[in-house]
Amino acid sequence: MGEISRKLGLRIKELREKRGLTQLQLAEILNMESSNLSKIERGIQIPKEESLEKIASAFQVEIKDLFDYEHFSAKQDLITKINEILNSSTPDEVQKYYKILINI
Repeated sequence: MGEISRKLGLRIKELREKRGLTQLQLAEILNMESSNLSKIERGIQIPKEESLEKIASAFQVEIKDLFDYEHFSAKQDLITKINEILNSSTPDEVQKYYKILINI
């Protein structure tokens, strides 16, 4: 499978782990075989629309939130995006971003 299925799987796994669920527990909630959930999380299988709806509902998020996986992007892609934000910011905003970064 491609990059989208890999990142979608990572996002689903991330949401599952944040809620302290095992694959088996989530699979039971979704009425899905745990082996299918494992394939989805590994990016081997793309969930059907119905499954996406169930997954989003289980996590109490919108379907679009399952595709919020920019943080899984390559380091250089993230640096490029940060530079774009900084280049379009005012000097005051840049100073605020800097203060935030050094305090993380």
